[in-house]
Amino acid sequence: MDGTAEVSMGAFVACLGAAVCLLGGQQSGARRARLLLAGGGAVGSGPPAWQQATDGLRRIRGRLRAEWWALAAGLVLAVLGASVLPVVAGAAGVPLLRRARLARQARRARERRGDAVITLCGALAGEVRAGRQPGEALLRAARDSDGLGDGQAAVLAAARFGGDVPGALAAAARQPGADGLRGLAACWRVAVDQGAGLAAGLDRLEAALRTERDQRADLRAQLAGARATAVMLAGLPALGLLIGAALGVDPLRVLLHTGAGLGCLLVGGVLEGVGLWWALRIVRGAEAAA
Repeated sequence: MDGTAEVSMGAFVACLGAAVCLLGGQQSGARRARLLLAGGGAVGSGPPAWQQATDGLRRIRGRLRAEWWALAAGLVLAVLGASVLPVVAGAAGVPLLRRARLARQARRARERRGDAVITLCGALAGEVRAGRQPGEALLRAARDSDGLGDGQAAVLAAARFGGDVPGALAAAARQPGADGLRGLAACWRVAVDQGAGLAAGLDRLEAALRTERDQRADLRAQLAGARATAVMLAGLPALGLLIGAALGVDPLRVLLHTGAGLGCLLVGGVLEGVGLWWALRIVRGAEAAA
């Protein structure tokens, strides 16, 4: 009797296990079917680990501005040289690099604004040649370009309701890179007040702005070699440190933990900064003079 009960209990457990397996398989099959239907026939377990790591690094790099890499380099050198001085130097370089980055962004914004003004002049000349009145032509041309920038609302309101369009253009020309709008204001004033041809004046203005832009681009291309040479010479001390480390001299220990090394580091850093500033100042002066 006891053997029969044990056999019955074993059979019950086996049946229960089989039922659980079947239910789990059915649920897994249903889940797989849902994934197939939702994913268009492809079932995946997500991107691979290396792709997730790469995406994470890209997001971190996007959040970190360029100037913060100076602090990161200082931390690395501090760990390698067992000194806090590289961290201090890296932290001091953060505001300088931020200023350089903002200046570069401002220059690019000015260039984009200048290109938009040139586009506006060309579009406005085309609209005037098509037979439209200056006010209507300006309304249409402004929608095709961003040459007016923040002053677009004021200029378009003056054009739509018969206001002082040259004054509004002159006010919009105060934006960085929008100096060409002063010429547009002058063309508008001469054409409206004296009856001169607006399209012809806009053509000459557009040609002059394009010539000035091309000259600046050509000069910048000519000075790119001098700028690159200055930056390369500024990086030679880091190359010297790498060569010394490869030879087994341990330059970081000498520079950061000896009196002579600290003196050389201080004098060299000052001369390095002054030399780089002076070289870039010469380049910027040449650009401004031209």
